[in-house]
Amino acid sequence: MEVFETILTGTDGPIDGLVSATIQNGASKQYIFSSFDGTLNLVIAKDENGNWERVSSTDPYLSGWVDELGGQIDKHSSPAF
Repeated sequence: MEVFETILTGTDGPIDGLVSATIQNGASKQYIFSSFDGTLNLVIAKDENGNWERVSSTDPYLSGWVDELGGQIDKHSSPAF
């Protein structure tokens, strides 16, 4: 997966940013969303059951971002893309 631009739904409007992948400490792949304005950094990864979970983030944090970002990563990682 390459770096891609995406938008998360914020309480005050859309949050534009970039998503990139990294591997930390030999663990599973983690995905980092970094907003262009620097207000949001969100790191997610799949757990042992294949569900997306938050690894870390800046505050404030909306729990719906994990599923929203995970869905966008799945879409960009699919063979059809």
